[in-house]
Amino acid sequence: MEDALLFLIPTPIGNLEDITLRALRILKEVDLILAEDTRTTRKLLDHYQINNRLKSYHSHNEHKITGQIIEQLLTGKKIGLVTDAGTPGISDPGYLLVNACLNNHIAFESLPGPVAFLPALIKSGLPNDRFVFEGFLPHKKGRKTRLQSLQHESRSMIFYESPHRLIRCLEEFNEFFGPDRKASVSRELTKKFEETCNGTLDEILKYFKARSVKGEFVIVVEGCH
Repeated sequence: MEDALLFLIPTPIGNLEDITLRALRILKEVDLILAEDTRTTRKLLDHYQINNRLKSYHSHNEHKITGQIIEQLLTGKKIGLVTDAGTPGISDPGYLLVNACLNNHIAFESLPGPVAFLPALIKSGLPNDRFVFEGFLPHKKGRKTRLQSLQHESRSMIFYESPHRLIRCLEEFNEFFGPDRKASVSRELTKKFEETCNGTLDEILKYFKARSVKGEFVIVVEGCH
């Protein structure tokens, strides 16, 4: 096994086949797996017949228990970190633990693997040689300021959004970026009901206003010209 003590392990964003052989091996070999939701991770482990110990590590407890995890790593324990879907640290827990490892000179590895925004960017048909990943916008404080700061961004912009905020988000994008700005919305990537809608922001807003929407969304917006 690698010399690292902490392993950030990407997990499928939908299709369970989208996991690397190396990720499966390390999930078997580590002493402990930190999971955003142990129930979700247990389903993945059961699918691949992996029986390993799980401990909750999520946005509500990471500040409290990161120190405890560092103590275990300093004793030589090998620990894997996974989130419910995708790559740890990308709009999910991971940053605090990586930072703590750096401060304590603890070796770690970030494995390559699934992340939702890359297939969405490619499917958008928008320029992908240069882009900016914004993740989830602030829900309240600072949201308007963030959108104003992006009005003249020349690179393609990528956002994450939840279904109950999608319409509001698209309405704001119409207001700040203009209804004729090209965009793309992908949902349920790699799953049975995967869907991508390309068009202008106004066209996409009308499309989703006429439908009941579920799933997690990735929005790609054309940069300003």
